[in-house]
Amino acid sequence: MRIALFGASGMVGSRVAEEAAARGLEVTAITRSGTEVPGAVATLQGDMGDAAFAAAVVTDHDIIVSTTGPSRTGGDHGEWLDALTTIAAASSDKRIFVVGGAGSLLVNGGMLKDSPDFPEMYKAEAETGTRALEILRSGDYSPWTLISPAPVIAPGERTGTFTLGLDSPVGDTISAEDFAIAMVDEIENPRHVDARFTVAN
Repeated sequence: MRIALFGASGMVGSRVAEEAAARGLEVTAITRSGTEVPGAVATLQGDMGDAAFAAAVVTDHDIIVSTTGPSRTGGDHGEWLDALTTIAAASSDKRIFVVGGAGSLLVNGGMLKDSPDFPEMYKAEAETGTRALEILRSGDYSPWTLISPAPVIAPGERTGTFTLGLDSPVGDTISAEDFAIAMVDEIENPRHVDARFTVAN
């Protein structure tokens, strides 16, 4: 299986690349800087918002994975949403697998991002992540999958022990290492097609 991995040098992307390579999957690492990523069989410099580049990448791969995200420290979130739309449109009948946020997970009848104790510093990022889920759910793109991490995701231990859920949190934390395992499991054995799921330790 040939995987096109956007955002491959980041916290999640780098771990997905290593996990996939360990299972014998072929990863093309795609970053804006062209940084080489351990485990990848090839590295490309590019942006998923570049329609011509996206179309070329889709042609050569079986699944398109985005571990990119809107910046919580500034930048144009609309630009990221446009890029997501571009790669989703280019994917056509190829699977697109997107890392979303935890803010759109449902808690007590509402979204986590709207709860009183949701940190203000993550609010804009959470709103954009929610919009990304809405775009994929619009029916214009298929097949797609979006994975929301637990509310807290950080580098940690690779345990291989975690819980999956759908639209509500199943725990408070997830290690980036176990998150990558859950992603590669889904890449190899799709269980959430045209759906969102979540994972927590």
